[in-house]
Amino acid sequence: MPDSIGHYRIVRQIGRGGMGIVYEAFDEVLRRSVALKTILPSADPQMRDRLMREARAAAAVSHPHICQIFEIGEHEGDPFLAMELLDGQALADRLLDGPMAPDQAVATAISILSALEALHKRSIVHRDLKPSNVFLSAHGVKLLDFGLARPFSLTVDDTALTLPGVLLGTPRYMAPEQARGEEVDARTDLFAVGSLLFEMLSGRPAFNGASPIEALHAVLHDQPPALVGSLAVVDADRVIQRAMMKSPKERYQSAADMVRDLKRCLAKGDLAGGVVARATTRLMVLPFKILRPEPSVDFLAFSLPDAITVSLSGLESLVVRSSLAAASFASEQLDLRTLASEANVDAVVAGSLLPAGGQIRVNVQIVEIPSGTVLWSHAFQVPLEEMFQIQDAVCSAVVEALALPLSSREQRLLRRDVPSSAEAYAHYLRANRLSSSSTQWILARDAYQQAVEADPTYAPAWARYGRCLRVMGKYGKGQEALEWRDQAEEAFQRAFRINPDLSLAHNLYTYLEVENGRALQAMQRLLGRVRERSSDPELYAGLVHACRYVGLLDASIAAFERARRLDPSTRTSVAHSYFMSGEFERAIEFDREDPPYLSAIANVQLGRMSAAAAICQQAKVRTPANNHLTTVLDAVTALVQRDAARGRAAIEQLLSFPAFTDPEGLYYWAHEAAGLGETDWALELLATAVDSGLHCPRALEVSPALHFVRKEPGFASVLERARTGHLAAADAFAAADGHRLLGLSRPATSQH
Repeated sequence: MPDSIGHYRIVRQIGRGGMGIVYEAFDEVLRRSVALKTILPSADPQMRDRLMREARAAAAVSHPHICQIFEIGEHEGDPFLAMELLDGQALADRLLDGPMAPDQAVATAISILSALEALHKRSIVHRDLKPSNVFLSAHGVKLLDFGLARPFSLTVDDTALTLPGVLLGTPRYMAPEQARGEEVDARTDLFAVGSLLFEMLSGRPAFNGASPIEALHAVLHDQPPALVGSLAVVDADRVIQRAMMKSPKERYQSAADMVRDLKRCLAKGDLAGGVVARATTRLMVLPFKILRPEPSVDFLAFSLPDAITVSLSGLESLVVRSSLAAASFASEQLDLRTLASEANVDAVVAGSLLPAGGQIRVNVQIVEIPSGTVLWSHAFQVPLEEMFQIQDAVCSAVVEALALPLSSREQRLLRRDVPSSAEAYAHYLRANRLSSSSTQWILARDAYQQAVEADPTYAPAWARYGRCLRVMGKYGKGQEALEWRDQAEEAFQRAFRINPDLSLAHNLYTYLEVENGRALQAMQRLLGRVRERSSDPELYAGLVHACRYVGLLDASIAAFERARRLDPSTRTSVAHSYFMSGEFERAIEFDREDPPYLSAIANVQLGRMSAAAAICQQAKVRTPANNHLTTVLDAVTALVQRDAARGRAAIEQLLSFPAFTDPEGLYYWAHEAAGLGETDWALELLATAVDSGLHCPRALEVSPALHFVRKEPGFASVLERARTGHLAAADAFAAADGHRLLGLSRPATSQH
C-alpha cells in the first residue's frame, strides 16, 4: 500500500477488485477525508477509459444521491479518482442480513430513482445498477460506479464489449434490451430499479441462475414471483411488475412516474413495522405417470395431483399452478428446461403409480426448477382405500422441503381438508376426473354424492359437488334442472359450514352467485377473502367475473392483471370484460373458451363475418352433438348467414333451459337477436339480463350490434336500471376498499 498518491495521504485500503483498489485517504490541501479509486498497473488499458467515463458522468450531475467526484488525477502514469468518502454499507452487504423493512426498501428505491432522474435529464443511462453500486450512507442513499454510463441510444454492441469477450454489466439486473444488445435508455435503468426493489423486499434476486447465461435466460423469458404481504406491499409489487415488463414500451417511461406510484405506496401507511414481504414460491403438481395401465386406478394420475393442488392452494406463501395448467406439461420425461421457460415455477411435484396385487406403489418427488435438485423423495405402497395418506404426506413434505412459513391458521387448513373416510376419497378422486367432460356430468354427480355420504365432513367434496350440480342445472331440462340448481346452493353452504376458509369453495361459488343475480354479494365476499389472502390467483379470477357483472370493468381487468401476475396460467373470464368495454380485439386475444364462441361474436362486432363463420365451423367438429354449446354455435352461424328462422330457433332452444338464469348469456343472445333484425326481442332480452343482475351500462352503450336497439323507446329505462345497480356496486366496492385491494389509483366510480 503506498503512503501517498499525489497530495493524498493514504490511510487504509477499503476495497479491492480485479481491476482496482479503493483507499481511504486524507487530502493534505483541502484538509478532508476522501475515497481514492485507483486502477492496478496490470489492468487492461480500456479500464483507464472506463475510469475517465465514470468521472465525467458523475461530475456531469450534482445530486444529493450521487457520490460526488472531487478530482481526477494521475500518479506515476496511472489515473485515480478522488471522491466523497461514504460512511455506511453497500446495499449488497445489507441484503446479506435478509430483506429490508418494506418502508425502508421503498424509500431507498425512491432515492435511487431521484438520482436517476437527474442523470436521465442529461440523457445519460447508468446501465450497471446493482446492490454493490448502491451505498446506504448515514446521510442517505448514494449511487456509485458510472463506468458503464452512456448517452441514450447507444447500443450494447457499440459500447459494452469493452473487454475482450466480456459483456460488462451484471446479467441478473440487465433489462432484456441491454442483454440483447439493443438500444438502451432511461427505461433500461428503471427495469434494474424494479429488480433491486424486488430483492430489497423479498431478500432474494428477481432472477436466479447458476451461471450468467442462466441469469440472462431468466431475464429474457421469466417473470419474478409475486410479493405478498400488506396491501401496500402488493401495491409495490404492481410497481415492480410494471417496471420489469419485457418491453420498454410497457414500463414506466420516466423515473418521475415510478416515484409517483411508489410515494402512493408509502402514503397508504401500512408499509411500516413488521409487515411481511416475501416472494411467493410457485409450485406445480404434475399428473402422475401410470407405469402399468389399469382402468380401475388410471383416474388417479390426474385426480391425486389435483387433490394435492387443492389442499396446498390455501397457503399464502405458495402459488400452486392449476391442475389444468399442469396437464399441459404431462410427458414421459421431466423436461426441466420446458418447465423453467414455460411453466414459470420454482418447484414441481412429480410422481408415478404402479398398481400391483390390490395395492398401489406411489413414488413421489419434489424437484427444484431449473436446477433439477431433488428436495424430497419417498415411495409409498398402500391399498387404494388409503390413498388419502399420500395427499397428507406430500402436502407436509412440500411445506418442509420449500421451507414455507405457515401461520397456525394455515397449519389447521392443511389438516382440515383431508378426508376421514378412505371410501369418500376414492369417490371424490374419481368424480373429479369424470366432471371434466359434460358427457359424464351425471356419473360425476353420483360419485360426488357417494363421497359426501361416506364422509359428510369433507369440504372439498361438497364444493366440487356444488359445481357439478350448478352446471347440470344451468343446462339441464325439465323440473330436475331447477332441483339441481337448488341442490348446488345447499352443497356450497355445507362446504362453507365445514371450512369457511376453503378457497376452492369460494372460487366455485362465485359462478352460482352471479348467475342467480347476486354479483354484488359475490364481489364483496371475494374482496374480503383477498384482504386475508392476497396470493390466491383464483380469488382474483372470481373478481374478474363478479366485477364485470356489476359494471366495474376497470376493477375486473385489474383483478385479471393481479391473477396473471401470481400465475400466468390462471384461467379467467377477462375476455368478456374486454368485450363489454368495446375492446373486441382484446376479447379475441384473451378468449380461452372451447369452443371460442366469444371470438366469433367479437368478429361479428368487427364486421369480419367470414372469420366468425370459420370459427363456428371449426368448433362444431370438436363439440359433441346435442350439446348446449352446439346450440350457441348454431345461433352465431345463423347470425353470420342472416338466417333469421334458424337463429330464432337456436335462441329459443337456449332460452328453454328452465334453470338458466345467467344474465350475461341473455346479453349475448340479445346481440344475436338484434343482428337478425329482432329489435323488440333484443330489447326484451336486455331488460331481462339487467333485471337478472347484469348491471354494466357500458356494455349496453358501446356494442355496435345494439345500435338500433338503443333507438327503441324502452332502452333508456333499461339503461337507467343498469346504472342504478352499477352505482350501488361502485359504492360498495369503495366501502370495501376495493380500489386498494386491486391496485386502482382511486375508488371505482361510474364506468359507463
